[in-house]
Amino acid sequence: MTDLELVRLCLAGDRNAQQELWKTYSGKMYSLCRRYFSREEEAQDALQESFIKVFGHLHQWREQGPLGAWIRKVVVNTSLNLLKSKERERMHIDVESVSNLSADDADAMSQMNEEDLIALIREMPVGYRTVFNLFAIEGYAHKEIAEQLGVTENTSKTQFLKAKHWLKNKLDNTTTKNIGA
Repeated sequence: MTDLELVRLCLAGDRNAQQELWKTYSGKMYSLCRRYFSREEEAQDALQESFIKVFGHLHQWREQGPLGAWIRKVVVNTSLNLLKSKERERMHIDVESVSNLSADDADAMSQMNEEDLIALIREMPVGYRTVFNLFAIEGYAHKEIAEQLGVTENTSKTQFLKAKHWLKNKLDNTTTKNIGA
């Protein structure tokens, strides 16, 4: 069944099609939510809230891209809105600019398996984690991140720089512990 057929059936109220859409996309989208939320319950809430929006706004999907990409955008935006509403941490400005992941950073992370990397990302303070996910994993520009989070572009860059340092320290500590064992 194509995305278009699936959407049309969902919009017509077909319960089997709705279950198929959920079954097809919920696993990947849950993984996405887990990168933004350190607690499993929060990720589950974000996933459920996201799919409520997906089903409520399914008529807005315009076939201009894959359905999965549209759902992913809904999940990212919903997760960001939930994070903003909780106001767990305020972001602070203290640097003017920052570069993307260096070759050393990317190489260090490539040595880890996906589960270990995701576990480390979940441990990050929420501000670091949010910007890190958006910039390094989702590929958003700092300007876009700033607009979505309601902060300055420099704040986004600063949070990313802090996330990189935090991650590097964790990786260094992990490597040191493994060598000493």
